[in-house]
Amino acid sequence: MTAALYLGIETGGTKTVARLVRSDGTTVAQARWTTTTPEAACEDITSFVRSHASYGVLAGAGMAAFGPIIVDPDADTGRVLATPKPGWTGSNLRRDLSERLGIHVAVDTDVNAAAIAEQAIGAGRGCASLAYLTIGTGIGAGLALRGTSLRGALHPELGHIRLVRANDDLFASTCPYHADCAEGLAAGPAVQRRLEGSTLDERPEIRDLVAGYLGQLVAATILAWSPHRIVIGGGVGSAPRLIDAIALAYPDTLGGYGVGAHAMTPGFLVPAALADAGLEGALLMAGVSHKDGHK
Repeated sequence: MTAALYLGIETGGTKTVARLVRSDGTTVAQARWTTTTPEAACEDITSFVRSHASYGVLAGAGMAAFGPIIVDPDADTGRVLATPKPGWTGSNLRRDLSERLGIHVAVDTDVNAAAIAEQAIGAGRGCASLAYLTIGTGIGAGLALRGTSLRGALHPELGHIRLVRANDDLFASTCPYHADCAEGLAAGPAVQRRLEGSTLDERPEIRDLVAGYLGQLVAATILAWSPHRIVIGGGVGSAPRLIDAIALAYPDTLGGYGVGAHAMTPGFLVPAALADAGLEGALLMAGVSHKDGHK
């Protein structure tokens, strides 16, 4: 009997990763490339799959993609919208891979895919709903509801929600679109510019400022989505003691409003558990059954 293989892909601003696994999640092969053009990514991934054809037949494929991207199944699913990444605006890697590989390729944003994975096999096991916030080069948010992600005409963009600035914060936003959105005030580039070569541990006043802004974002997530749990990931999100500082900050924004009562319970705000949550989510979308029984 020919073995079934599943392909997971994660595209990022700097790197693209692909993993081939068996139906139980056991890895057959993995590869990583620098993200250049969509044409190069399609060629690299196609060659990677075909070079491992002796291991089995490709039965499913999923892609966790950087955005903005169309995820509506009734539209041009997978088409990248306006992006500063050269050559990617208007491209559709999902469609091109599907044609080259002869199989449907499921697609979602990288942060939605991460939310799905953390809910199924990570920090959100047992939670009917889970919000995943990634605080890194940018800020993204995804909501997983019993194994599927929240989607609309596009996808959530909570990273660009407007925040209330601290009175003495005259910092120029790093977002080219907004003067006071979460991404412009508290994502990686903004934090690094604020730190001027130091670390958040060395500058606790900046850590508290950033935590205050991220606390506003957490509060907005609670008010908008009311998730059972919020998971924080990303390079900035994993900084020592930052989540503890955020946990102290967001109740002030909620101001005791009743909808946030469940958010005051232990274990509501937690760090990500998976090192490659986006890629794991892509594999789940492809149809992989993990060893713990999740699909």
